[in-house]
Amino acid sequence: MLDSPRHLLSSFSEGIQQELLLDNLPESTSGRPILDIVLAVAREAGAIARDRFYTTKEVSLKRDASLVTDVDVQSERHVRDALAAEFPEVGFLGEELGLSGSPDGIRWIVDPLDGTRNYVAGLPHFAVSLALADGPDVLLGVTYDPMRDEMFHAVKDQGAYRNRESILVTRRTSVAECLLGLDIGGINRRSLSALKLVESLWPNMQSVRVMGSATLGLAYAASGRLDIFFHQAMAPWDVAAGMLLVRESGGALVDRLGGGPATLQSTGVVASSPSLLEEFLRLTRGQEWYSVE
Repeated sequence: MLDSPRHLLSSFSEGIQQELLLDNLPESTSGRPILDIVLAVAREAGAIARDRFYTTKEVSLKRDASLVTDVDVQSERHVRDALAAEFPEVGFLGEELGLSGSPDGIRWIVDPLDGTRNYVAGLPHFAVSLALADGPDVLLGVTYDPMRDEMFHAVKDQGAYRNRESILVTRRTSVAECLLGLDIGGINRRSLSALKLVESLWPNMQSVRVMGSATLGLAYAASGRLDIFFHQAMAPWDVAAGMLLVRESGGALVDRLGGGPATLQSTGVVASSPSLLEEFLRLTRGQEWYSVE
């Protein structure tokens, strides 16, 4: 079982009372607290996506057949420029504009608009995801849903929060009681194996939701809205902030292929409370989903 997250006292501009022990995080050029800056940048990037939601967008296909819009690129450029102005020595890994700086040093990991297919279809379920990592460790993570104005954030060893309130993973104790969330990514053998995994549990669950945004799926698992969330087609920008949110809310994540704790290199994860995760893995052991490439 994981230790309970520590909830400590202090303040920052969002009005949350908690002590931010940020000695190991970079200092900004303006002198503003790093969390204040990241939350503000996430809101600004979210506002770009929200303001363009009902407008015509330029949409194209990437090599992996996923969608990208001009809004994704505009949002990421804004995030890069804003964070580089405050933290010029910190590297950057973003979904749309790639890597700058060290791939293993201290760096921002950013998905400027996670849930692009939802966004293009006019479904208001997408988010901005920002994380700060140092090597394999995620130090700070933020997921912002601009359509609902919900800000999820976590700082390592200091708990997880949604709009100023502490959040915890589900307290349900059996898969039969659970609302299960998943994403399937592309239409391929891996996504089919995910559906077969759900079928193997059917009908011994409450219901299923296909989310369309990995970062929001993980944030919902961290806040107990989803009891279990799994996805098999993730990149570092999909998992970084959500991984910290889940762990800081008392949850755990396992790597789909290796079975150990999820990392930034995990391409698929299962997230839940430690006890529920254990039962889910036991019930689904041997399913193709855990091995298909």
